[in-house]
Amino acid sequence: MFVTVVYVHVKPEHVADFIDATRINHEASIREPGNLRFDILQSPEDATQFVAYEAYAGEAAARAHKDTPHYLVWRDTVAGWMAEPRRGVRYDGLFPE
Repeated sequence: MFVTVVYVHVKPEHVADFIDATRINHEASIREPGNLRFDILQSPEDATQFVAYEAYAGEAAARAHKDTPHYLVWRDTVAGWMAEPRRGVRYDGLFPE
């Protein structure tokens, strides 16, 4: 399992817009071949802090996600709403197998 945990800090005035745009990306991403999970989390202490947990069956499926029209629209739409650059951290999924 190929996992990326993405940390996102959004400008306060764009939180609602970010959630709307991210919902559209999420709904399309969970239908991609090889997608196992695509969870979007929001901090209860700081509404501007988000985490995306993206799990794919393998590296090829994860890379293909970055070429999908929905991801490209999301990336370009939310770019100016970031309070700082988003940060993706790669993990190997061990369980479930």
